[in-house]
Amino acid sequence: MIQRRALVASALVAALAAPAGLVAAQQKRASPHETVKATIDGANVSVTYGRPYVKGRKIFGGLEPYGKVWRLGADEATILETDKALMIGPVHVNPGKISLYAHLDEKAWRLVLNKQVGQWGTEYTQAQDLARVPMKMETLSTPVEQHTITIEKNPAGKGGLLVVQWETTKATVAFTTM
Repeated sequence: MIQRRALVASALVAALAAPAGLVAAQQKRASPHETVKATIDGANVSVTYGRPYVKGRKIFGGLEPYGKVWRLGADEATILETDKALMIGPVHVNPGKISLYAHLDEKAWRLVLNKQVGQWGTEYTQAQDLARVPMKMETLSTPVEQHTITIEKNPAGKGGLLVVQWETTKATVAFTTM
């Protein structure tokens, strides 16, 4: 019994002393995860995120209410990593990692670029926001069952597109390399 108490106490001390990212990774994931990668104009860009399914639920305006910030996936905060500086919309993003969230509105979303990384997705801190960038919105005729993020070459020219699709919503934001 004494050994068990000592083990529980040492685990508690370790959890309290661990960095936030380690604690977040130790929480139970509810969805599969994926890292998508692309090289756009010489910049290696990746997004790591949780990929929940619709499962018959009303997602936007239901499970994910309008007027709130959403973690842009499931479980841990969604992370964008780049090895070169980017301009996401009008915002300069240094090389490294940032968290991505979305401020949801029925007609328009804003991509939230957040400096905090390693946290569980629901541990959003607005004071850590770098910026909020408008996203181009579309309604899809065919629903997307599993939340999907892609990084694509911009067909309109230089740079790339970050594309988010889930349920009947498609949200896109353009970026360029510096």
